[in-house]
Amino acid sequence: MNFCLNTTIIEPEKNNEIKNAIILLHGYGGDGKDISMLTLNWKRFLKNTIFLCPDAPELCKINPSGFQWFDLNTEDKEFILNESKKAEKKLRQYIEEIKLEYKLKNSNICISGFSQGCMMSINVGLTSNESFNCIVGFSGKIIDKNDLSSRIKAKTNILMVHGELDPIVPPNNLLDAKDFFIRHKINVDTLMIKNCDHHIPIEASSAALNFIKKNLVN
Repeated sequence: MNFCLNTTIIEPEKNNEIKNAIILLHGYGGDGKDISMLTLNWKRFLKNTIFLCPDAPELCKINPSGFQWFDLNTEDKEFILNESKKAEKKLRQYIEEIKLEYKLKNSNICISGFSQGCMMSINVGLTSNESFNCIVGFSGKIIDKNDLSSRIKAKTNILMVHGELDPIVPPNNLLDAKDFFIRHKINVDTLMIKNCDHHIPIEASSAALNFIKKNLVN
């Protein structure tokens, strides 16, 4: 099947049955191949899981070789929110295509993302009619807390990971998100990584894998 977003796909080895899916959303200016590197280790422990790493729907304005879920080259918060909702719509269509293609339910799917991809994971994961298996966010934040608060429908378990030296998405966003999730009775685990800036180190990848293994049934 041709999905509505160009996708890097990593299938289970040895023709193992597909029981779960992990959707990995790249950051601003990246692409699906970038974030698919996480699967090199994860797939050894998640033998019945297919990994889907889509390119965002728009070319990135500051990096034409990469993609963006929405334009960040502005300080207009209302514009950013509206553009992110357009990306949400496309991502929901994409997820429905995946569910149909692989005969999966939301409960079989983990949504994970880095930076801007983390922002998309949170919004899509918590505003869907049915809870996903889990959400894993790296180096991200909540786009608009008031908007998200008014749209929450699902209480999906979340892991948020952040570097304490992140200059792109400051680490206080992790604490803000944790407070938000607790106030909305959403189960959240957090990990602040020392001496880490805006990337996904091995410690973060390992913590995410352990969290996913506890939630997904393989």
